[in-house]
This record gives sequence, C-alpha cells and structure tokens, in this order.
Amino acid sequence: MKIGITQRLFFTILAATGLAILILYGIMRWNIDRGFYQYLATQDQGRVEQMAESLGQAYAGHGSWDFLKDSRGVWMGLTLRTASGNGLALTQEQMRQWGKEGEEKGGSSGPLVILDAERRPVFGSPAGEGEISFRPVVHEGRTVGYVGLHAPQRFLHPVQARFLSRQRLALALAAAGILFAVVLVALPLANRLVRPVRAMAAATHDLASGNYATRVPVSSSDELGRLAGDFNAMALTLEMNEKARRQWLADISHELRTPLTVLQGEIEALLDGIRTVTPETIRSLHAETMRLNRLVNDLYQLSLSDLGTLSYHKEDLDPAAVLRDSVESFRSEFARKSIRLETDVPERTDGTVFADPERLSQLFANLLDNSLKYTDAGGTLAVRLSGVSGEATIEFEDSAPGVPEEALSRLFDRLYRVEGSRARESGGAGLGLAICKNIVEAHAGTITAQASPRGGILIRIVLPAAGKFS
Repeated sequence: MKIGITQRLFFTILAATGLAILILYGIMRWNIDRGFYQYLATQDQGRVEQMAESLGQAYAGHGSWDFLKDSRGVWMGLTLRTASGNGLALTQEQMRQWGKEGEEKGGSSGPLVILDAERRPVFGSPAGEGEISFRPVVHEGRTVGYVGLHAPQRFLHPVQARFLSRQRLALALAAAGILFAVVLVALPLANRLVRPVRAMAAATHDLASGNYATRVPVSSSDELGRLAGDFNAMALTLEMNEKARRQWLADISHELRTPLTVLQGEIEALLDGIRTVTPETIRSLHAETMRLNRLVNDLYQLSLSDLGTLSYHKEDLDPAAVLRDSVESFRSEFARKSIRLETDVPERTDGTVFADPERLSQLFANLLDNSLKYTDAGGTLAVRLSGVSGEATIEFEDSAPGVPEEALSRLFDRLYRVEGSRARESGGAGLGLAICKNIVEAHAGTITAQASPRGGILIRIVLPAAGKFS
C-alpha cells in the first residue's frame, strides 16, 4: 500500500506529539516520585527526632538496650506510638501495652534501625547504612546509641504505596487521553494542510493538458500561499506565451500570404493572357520574390537567435570602425530619400568590446534600415558613439514620425509594428528590432527605446567593456 502525504503528515504529527508526551510523562513521573519521597523523608526526620528522645527516656529506665532485644513487640509499639506523636512516659504497663500493639502489627522493625554506642546493631537491619540518616540517642550528656530510618523508597507503607500508584495511574491516563485527542485532531489537521497541495496537483494536471487559464486559490500568506501565487504566475506566463505563439503563427501566416497572393495573382494573369511578359511585370514579380525572401531570411535569423544557435565569432574590437562602415553603406540610400544623416563617431573609443563584427554590422544595418523605412523624407537621423570606462554607448535618433508612449516597450517584440505612421506599407514584417534585441543580449548588452526630441524615436545600445564580458 502506497502511503500518501496525508498519512505521512498524520504519522509525523502523531510521532512528534507522542514523543513529547512520553518525555513529559517521564519528567512529571520523576518529579512526582521525587517530591513524594522528599516529603516522606522530611516526615521521617521528624519521627527520628521524636524516636531519639523516646529511646533516651527508655534507656534511662532500663540502663541498656536489652529490653528491645528481648521484645520485638515492645520496639514495634514504641515505633507506632512515636510515629503517631503519643506520649513518651515509659511505665512498665505502657511497655507491656506497646509490646502487645507491636505484636499485633507483625513485630517487624520495618525501616527503623537502632545501633548501640559502638554502632553495633541492636534492632533492625543496618544494610545499606549509607542511605540511613542516624540521630544520636543521648542519656545524661553521653551518646548511648543511634536511631535512624531507611530511605522511604525501601519501606513504603501500603497506604503510601497506594497513593503513589494512584498518582502514577492518573498521570498515565492523562498522557493517554492527550495522545487520543491528538489522534482525533491530527488527521483532520493533516487533511487541511495537504488540501492546497492537492489543489495545486490537480491544477498542474490541467496545466499539463493545455488548460492555461487554470488557477489555484491563494488562501494564506505562508509558504503554501506563496507557492500558490508562484503557480498562478507561472500559469499566467504560460497562458501569455500560448497567446503569443498563436498570434505569432497568425502574423507569420499573414506576412507570408501577402507576397504569395501577389505572386499567385500576377502569375495567373500571365498564364491567362491578361498580362503580357514585360520588364515591368518581371520587376514586380522580382520585388515580391525579394520581399518573400527577406521575410523568410528574417524568420530564419530570428529562430536561430531565439534558439541560441546563431553563430558568433567574438573578438576584442573597437565598435567605431564597424559603425562607420555600416553608416557609409547606407549613406546613398538616405540621400535618395532626402534624409540628412548626422554622425558623431570618433576615430577610436577609449576601450574595446568583446563582440562579433559581422553581428554588430547586422545590428547596425537593421537599425539604419528601420530609420530609412519609417523616417519621413526631409527628416534627420543622428548616429552617435561614446565610450566611458571602456563601455560603448551607441544611439540612433531619428525625426518624425514618432511612436506612442505605450508602444515603446513593445518595439522589440517579434512581428510588432506600430499602426498608423509606421505602418506595414512602409515594408518589412516587424522582425528587425526583435533580431537586434537578441544580438545585443548575446553580447551581454542592453537596448532600449524612448521618444526622441526630434519627433521620432531614440534607440540606445550599451555594450560592456571587453574585460567585463569576455
């Protein structure tokens, strides 16, 4: 039989509580016994004091201890009378009466022991003498003997033993009652503690089956409550990722459908004889083919960077030379669109970065192409490079049109494009900036976008110094 977490928790609570009760029972029983025996010992000390005084008077009347040796009953009667606090006069009649009472009690010396002046036994058993507390018996200023009592543990009166047994039994019953109460409470408590775990287990199965909308209630602020909150956060992330995946597929389908539809329409028109093969028709087909090729290539590059399989051949380099070459390769295209290109790129920076020059060229080319597509004719693009403590900061700042504030944080999402001024008619599928983000992060850098004072957007890239990354 497989034991579940509820049973394990139940037995754990039961074992821990049982151990605590057992330890408490042992301590309390020890304390009860110790206190009871200490009480008896205190009482016995008083008895011994009285006995020493009584025996001193008895010795005075006989001059020796022979009267005790001759009559065990006399000694027992003396013991009983002394214990009860009765008088100490030692007439012959009282001696006979005490002897009669002692014989009726069995004539046993019990815990009492008497020694003569030389500590020879007169009455009782001195075995275990080290445990006996003796008091001297004094007659006319000299010690004529010793009287003492064994420890109460060795000679308990039946009444005393019965009282102690009842106390022990009551303590054992109380411990058993507490343990029984724990048994009654432990199982419901274990079920209550495990209930959130069961709920999360069921929710996990729902999540594994594709139900990303599943959530678990957060009913506490303890570890289980925080675990439930983390589970809900994970479920929300999975739900958002699933929505993004579906949106990604829809966007990709749309992006691929557009050039394919145009190509299909133009080819069918040629086949039906509606259009004739002319250089203009061929150029149109070529343009749509190139558009489709760019889209497929961008998707391929993005998938490689997402998977971490995009090849990087990094080296220590000055990014200034790579940035200047990239800007110069686009200068003629910016000129054709009447966009002024301003550059502030020094010949050399203060330090180097650990980077792949080809991937940096791809990064800069994507950003330059982005500004070329979306900046209005007659606008401006400013490219700046600065270095502080070897760290390189590259900025691309263009003029209108701008981007709404709420859209800035999504510019680097794949297939995201701002509708309106920067619409799809300008070209591209919204993958370039997503590729840029992956390239920058592969170099342990950061890339951000913010509104530009020129009316467009300002994209800032920060690449760490070579020593910090390599």
